[in-house]
Amino acid sequence: MTRMDGFDDCIVGVAEQYGRPSVLCYSVEKVINKLMADGMTEEEAVDYHRFNQACAYVGETTPAFLHPYTDE
Repeated sequence: MTRMDGFDDCIVGVAEQYGRPSVLCYSVEKVINKLMADGMTEEEAVDYHRFNQACAYVGETTPAFLHPYTDE
């Protein structure tokens, strides 16, 4: 499984899907909070995550990102 360097504390589990390798699953909230703790504003952290982490493809074991679920 592919890890994001420096974000082990943001891992919330392992995602599985039939016929595909398991991947690490990161909490989007934890990732954004970590980026902000490292000095980014919320807007910078969200933009950085979207463009540099969530949109990155590094092969079949590219990590997944979990967003909070709301039924609204």
